[in-house]
Amino acid sequence: MKSKPFDLSGKVALITGGSRGLGRATALAYADHGADVVVASRNIENCEAVCADIRSRGRNALAIAVHMGRWDQIDAMVDRACSEFGRIDILVNNAGMSPVAPSSLETSEKLVDSVLALNFKGPFRLSALVGSRMAAGNGGSIINVSSVGSIRPAPEFAPYSGAKAALNALTTAHAAEFAPRVRVNAVLPGSFRTDVSRHWPADKERLTPAVMKRFGEPEEIVTTMLYLASDHSSFTTGTMIRVDGGRP
Repeated sequence: MKSKPFDLSGKVALITGGSRGLGRATALAYADHGADVVVASRNIENCEAVCADIRSRGRNALAIAVHMGRWDQIDAMVDRACSEFGRIDILVNNAGMSPVAPSSLETSEKLVDSVLALNFKGPFRLSALVGSRMAAGNGGSIINVSSVGSIRPAPEFAPYSGAKAALNALTTAHAAEFAPRVRVNAVLPGSFRTDVSRHWPADKERLTPAVMKRFGEPEEIVTTMLYLASDHSSFTTGTMIRVDGGRP
């Protein structure tokens, strides 16, 4: 094991939803600890802005526009990333959406399909592509960004909770499928202060963790993401780590 905490020198990370919020904070932290980073999201301008920050830290970066609900784009992204860097050592499935709805009856089929595609279908395909390459090569780490909503669901975002619960199940399944060379874990964030929080209900204070009595800041998830990406978690796989401020 490397003696320097969370040393990612020589590693290549691919982060979906990496242009903002928790994904951006993770991308910059990985670069600060020595990794080159592929930043992927639907907005290429935002990806390029994060890549500029990464390059200013002395690391290489690649911006890729991708819709994580479309498998043809996912396949092309993996091919491009591997062509550019030769491999992917760390995969962070962070892209997602958590729309709220007034009731299940008023939730449209289109919304359910979109939520499942982005939060489960996309990570399933991307993990299958990258995990199989990792298992056949030098191994690696896959980190699925789930949600505390997967184990503490609420009516307003039932499809999202269901999709993230499926992502938890996928974490366990892929940890077994790609072992022993690949570790697959999930992080379950609680209420973080990102741009997504602007779309929460007007009484969003009730989403605030009961123990910490505040929202988390994106930087507060970084240590967990570094731990799971680095060799310091070499005996950790198939687990779900809550980072939710003590949500009941």
